[in-house]
Amino acid sequence: MGTQESDEQARGTGRRAVLGAAVLGAGGAVLGLPGTASADARHGGGGVRSLPVPTIIGHRGASGYRPEHTFGAYELALDMGAHVVEAGDLVPTKDGHIVCRHEPEIGGTTDVADHPEFASRKTTKVLDGVSTTGWFTEDFTLAELKTLRAIERIPANRPHNTLYNGRWEIPTFEEVLRWQDEQTRKRGKQVWIYPETKHPTYFRKLGLGLEERVAKLLRKYGKDRKNSPVILQSFEPTSIQRLNRLVGNPLAVLLSGPTTRPWDFVEAGDPRTVADLVKPEGLKWIASYAGGIGPTLDLIIPRDANGNLTKPTTLVKDAHAAGLILHPWTLRNENPFLPANFRKGTDADAYGDVFGAYKTYFATGIDGVFTDQPDTGLLAREDFVNG
Repeated sequence: MGTQESDEQARGTGRRAVLGAAVLGAGGAVLGLPGTASADARHGGGGVRSLPVPTIIGHRGASGYRPEHTFGAYELALDMGAHVVEAGDLVPTKDGHIVCRHEPEIGGTTDVADHPEFASRKTTKVLDGVSTTGWFTEDFTLAELKTLRAIERIPANRPHNTLYNGRWEIPTFEEVLRWQDEQTRKRGKQVWIYPETKHPTYFRKLGLGLEERVAKLLRKYGKDRKNSPVILQSFEPTSIQRLNRLVGNPLAVLLSGPTTRPWDFVEAGDPRTVADLVKPEGLKWIASYAGGIGPTLDLIIPRDANGNLTKPTTLVKDAHAAGLILHPWTLRNENPFLPANFRKGTDADAYGDVFGAYKTYFATGIDGVFTDQPDTGLLAREDFVNG
């Protein structure tokens, strides 16, 4: 971790101002009151302040309907009206390119197992302390990865998505940046993306540092500024601190369960847990180099032993007091992913009362949410905003 230099703090404050204005400008919407959109959105302002509140973010695209992190999923999210598309989770190739996969292990998201020429690449590695067996992006060149095709990651929950197995290849981050410009021109409005650096400490040890490669591409395409339509996120605070020194983009720290520790903390011997980071002191520390947080929804409203929602925590209020916005993750329509009191039946791929869940979470004052089904999220948002 360590203390930021004064000039870095100044630039971080600038980014906080950009993201923080979304909180201050959102009016009643941030406070959980319907009927008020961002002031900057109403007056045509730029940057993060132009995003509607609550913001609907297509999680890995419209991954409830298409295999995740494909141009099919990304474009469908835009067609549905998502305000931002999470394109993508960034991992490196053996030859230093950046591609979009949920994890570096690609056995569950590509057809690599069907390629006999790559059978010998299957291996077991320790990824952030977890023994993982499969095929890993860092063992393939980009040209080799381009021979693979994406498949549905959770077919038991989304059997309909398997219809599209094999249709799309693995996109590179550079292709995503070009696609963003093309879609912006085609649709006549700015397309926003929300990429994440995945396992940055793990990859830095392999000589495949993510942040410098990501920053280089952002600079190449002129998307490295505070008002650029690219929000960067990571579960490792030091990755966000590193990006804070390299680019001017809005930044967000992702937060998992309260008892977990970011892997960079584990490596550095930092004893703090997520429970420490969501306290006012921890949030103030995050706000010294980032403008937002992406907490798991359970940090907003915990669940009891039976999986039912309990009472909201003070995280929304505390984060807003620190000048941070909150984009929690992830709302999905299917029963297994919903709080128990919003499930309907027991089928793994059946939809529950997700509209009730959205209403409950929006009422806490969150600034947006990641969702696998952006169309559902937008309808729920419309219900909430219109009272």
